Amino acid sequence: MIAYLDTNVVVRLSQGNLPGIRSQTRKILEQAVLLISPVVLIELEFLYEITRIKLSGRDILKKLDHEIRLRVCDLPFPSVANTALDEKWTRDPFDRIIVAQAKANGFAFLISADEEIAQHYPRTIW
Repeated sequence: MIAYLDTNVVVRLSQGNLPGIRSQTRKILEQAVLLISPVVLIELEFLYEITRIKLSGRDILKKLDHEIRLRVCDLPFPSVANTALDEKWTRDPFDRIIVAQAKANGFAFLISADEEIAQHYPRTIW
């Protein structure tokens, strides 16, 4: 089983703070191969540059790789971009690509607290 994490979940996990997460989702976090879209690293770096988070994207990835074996997905970007072309429900390029990444990888789970994502991607869990 594969599960993708959105940027907010990655930040929360790196801070040890996941309030309100369901037990089913915790089980998936423990059992699944956990992946992020490469665009999550870019969004993390933006958040770091504007001082919304204290660790850089690379440092967060290193921390979570060590703690939960989080990996960056290596699906070919043209495949993800082609899938993202159909995600017309948002103008947020990060959300669009994050959802497309999970969708392009066999409609994998996407762990996200974002209600808009959940409305448009049925495999979203929280």
